[in-house]
Amino acid sequence: MFKHLRKWFVTRFWGHSRQRARLVSKDGRCNIEFGNVGAQSRLIFFVDIWTTVLDLKWRYKMTIFITAFLGSWFLFGLLWYAVAYIHKDLPEFHPSVNHTPCVENVNGLTSAFLFSLETQVTIGYGFRCVTEQCGTAIFLLIFQSILGVMINSFMCGAILAKISRPKKRAKTITFSKNAVISKRGGKLCLLIRVANLRKSLLIGSHIYGKLLKTTVTPEGETIILDQININFVVDAGNENLFFISPLTIYHVIDHNSPFFHMAAETLPEQDFELVVFLDGTVESTSATCQVRTSYVPEEVLWGYRFAPIVSKTKEGKYRVDFNNFSKTVAVDTPHCAMCLYNERDARAQMKRGYDNPSFVLSEVNETNDTKM
Repeated sequence: MFKHLRKWFVTRFWGHSRQRARLVSKDGRCNIEFGNVGAQSRLIFFVDIWTTVLDLKWRYKMTIFITAFLGSWFLFGLLWYAVAYIHKDLPEFHPSVNHTPCVENVNGLTSAFLFSLETQVTIGYGFRCVTEQCGTAIFLLIFQSILGVMINSFMCGAILAKISRPKKRAKTITFSKNAVISKRGGKLCLLIRVANLRKSLLIGSHIYGKLLKTTVTPEGETIILDQININFVVDAGNENLFFISPLTIYHVIDHNSPFFHMAAETLPEQDFELVVFLDGTVESTSATCQVRTSYVPEEVLWGYRFAPIVSKTKEGKYRVDFNNFSKTVAVDTPHCAMCLYNERDARAQMKRGYDNPSFVLSEVNETNDTKM
């Protein structure tokens, strides 16, 4: 009991202080920042204003949304007030009875703002309207109508595009908390479980991985975050996955694998980050999305396999129990891939020998023919 409490205390408090830095978090966010970016490079974000607006957080996007409409209404309200002021339509000028104003019933800044609001959003109450007296007012009416349509199209399109981004669809794709290493089909494999929480499929799914680690070249150059390709497959391949139920993907640890020279004892001492990617097309919107997660050495369990998750009910339906999604079970596993392949090579060499069934061992009696 005391050992379990001590282990929990060390993991809870001491383990967090030694937590490894990740490039990709468990939910797929990239932990990276750009420094010393020139002012000219920052202007590029305004050139690609559409992508910049889409990437903004919701609080900034809503601030721009409200500011764009309120600012345009107030700006044109000032222009309508200026038109009425120049044409001397305001009550302080005491216009005559036969005076025809540019805009009916605009008596001040407040009424000019209300007329600007009615014009841009096409409310059309009918109490305030433009007359044919002023060409300036007619031109301003046309200009505000066109600009209002442009603002409506851009802002409403940005809101709709933000809502329909496949990034939210990726939230319903989940990976197992840990990766495991065990034998599968007579081979030592690294296994990861992935599940689709929606009944709608991902079309053309493709899964792959990248191993990130610091390497030193023969020339002495240190490469931080050097990327090594990791091939993940299921029994049917790694493309066009039938993603209707949770899948267990695996990477075969062979002579070409970067995990080949690792062992159960040395794995926690390694310094790497395994990033797993899943690309696919959303069935309902035909938009392409990518899901990613990462595993550090502490999250790779050597000598375990995943617990069963799919069962069949009496009614003939298949049931997925997500309580066992990240649950692991200890199994007998070689402590290193090299040991497994050396054992297999030894067995193969033994099988290469041939027995001769006609071979008979006969005893020969030695005689001493030397006479003294």
